[in-house]
Amino acid sequence: MENYTYNSLTLQLEGLMVTNTNKYPVFLFLLLAYVFILIANVGIVILIWTDRSLHQPMYLLFCNLSINDVMGNSLLVPRVLADILVPPSERLIHYYECLMQAFTTHMFGTNAHTVLMIMAFDRYVAICNPLRYATIMNSKMVIKLTVSAWGVSFVLVAILLGLTIRLNRCRTLITNPFCDNPSLFKLSCEDVFINNVYGLTFTVVLLSSSICSIILTYSKITAACLTNNSKSLNSKALKTCSTHLCLYLIMLVTGLIPIALHRFPQFPEYRKITAILFNIVPGSLNPVIYGLQSQEILKCLSKLFHLKRVINEM
Repeated sequence: MENYTYNSLTLQLEGLMVTNTNKYPVFLFLLLAYVFILIANVGIVILIWTDRSLHQPMYLLFCNLSINDVMGNSLLVPRVLADILVPPSERLIHYYECLMQAFTTHMFGTNAHTVLMIMAFDRYVAICNPLRYATIMNSKMVIKLTVSAWGVSFVLVAILLGLTIRLNRCRTLITNPFCDNPSLFKLSCEDVFINNVYGLTFTVVLLSSSICSIILTYSKITAACLTNNSKSLNSKALKTCSTHLCLYLIMLVTGLIPIALHRFPQFPEYRKITAILFNIVPGSLNPVIYGLQSQEILKCLSKLFHLKRVINEM
C-alpha cells in the first residue's frame, strides 16, 4: 500500500537535470540573461518616466510590459539559479513560496497578453483616428487601460489558484523547474476535473481573445493604410506596428512551444527549458526591439550618453 504525506508544507522541486559538466555554463547563461533583463527593463522604465518627451501613451503602456518582465523573472530565475547549484534532493520549497511563484508565473503570462492587447488598441487609435488620438488616449484612458490589463489578469489567476488551494495534497514532488498551477494541483489525490475545465477555459479564452483582437486591430490598420495616400503616415504605421507585432509573435511562439511539448512526455527536459525561456526570451528582447525601433528613445539615450561624455571631459 502506498504511503502519502498529506498537506505537507515542504515541497520538492525536480528542477533542471543538469550534469556537472554543463551546470556552470547554464548557470552563467541564466545569470547574465537575468541581469540584462533587470538593467534593460528598469532602464527603459526610468528613462520613460524621467524624460517628459516620452510621456506619450505608447511609451507609458510599454512600461507595463517592462514591469511585467521584471516581475515575472525576479521570482523565477533566482530560484532556478539557486537550484542548479544543489543536488535534486535538496531543492526544497515552502508551499506558500510555491504558491507565490505560481501566482507570479501565471500573472506574467496573462499580463503579456492583456498588455499587448491594450498596446494594439493604442496603435489602432493612433493610425485610424489620428485627429482624435490626443482626445481618446488621454491620461485617464491610459490609467483605465493599465488597470484593466492588470485587473483582468489578477482576477483570472486568483480564481485559477483559488481552485487549487482548496485541494488536499498527498504528494510533495513538483516535476517542474518552478511552481505553476498544473504542478500544484497534480500534488492532490482528489478529483481535479474542475481545475482542468477552468484551466482549459482560461487558456482558450485568453488566447482566442488575444489573437482575435490582434487580427482585428491589424486588419483595420491595414485597411486604413491602404486607403490613405500619406507615405509618411504609412511609414510611421509600419514602423510602430511591426515593433508591436514582433513583440507579440515572440511572446506567442515562446508560450506555445512548452504547451505543445506537454504532448510529448518523452521530452521532459526540453519542456522545462522552453518554460524558462518563455520568461527570459521576451524579457530580454522586448526592451531591445522597442528601444532600437523607437526614434524618441534612441534620441533620449544619445542625449544621455552625450551629457555623460561632456561631464567626464570637464
